[in-house]
Order: sequence, then C-alpha cells, then structure tokens
Amino acid sequence: MQKIVGVTELQRKFRSFFEDVTRNRIPLILTRGSRPEAVLIPYEDYLHFQELQENEVLARFDQVWNRLEQVNAKYSVEEIADDIKSARQG
Repeated sequence: MQKIVGVTELQRKFRSFFEDVTRNRIPLILTRGSRPEAVLIPYEDYLHFQELQENEVLARFDQVWNRLEQVNAKYSVEEIADDIKSARQG
C-alpha cells in the first residue's frame, strides 16, 4: 500500500510520514499541487531498484556485445586489429 501526500502536509507531519516509510515500509508519493513529483521509499527498496537498473544496463551491454560478435564473426582478429590500427593513424 502507498500513501499520497502534498509537500506542505509532509513538512508539517514529516516525522510521522518518515516513520511510516521506514518502519512500516509504506511508499510515500509526494505531490505538488495535484501532480506527483517524487517518491519517498525505504532505503533497502532504493538499493534494490538501483541493482535492477544496473542489471538492466549490463543486460543491454551483453546484447550489444553479442550483436557485435555476430556481425564481426566473418572477420579475423588480424583484420579487426588492422582496421583499428588504420583508424588510429588517421
């Protein structure tokens, strides 16, 4: 379950909301006007979210690496090294 609260109310009742987030693990959606602007979540959830993002980035790199491997399969290591050398020389 989550709570939605305006930033003004958050300022007035911060300690209570902070306890809900940290002890009861209730995400707090912060609004300005009627628009959601931010979310206050437990630190462990934040770390988990960061790990998921990092894993997603690594998976994308793996996909690119695999695609490059497929595209370059027809070239020998020597041919690739020669191309790199030529490119560096201008």
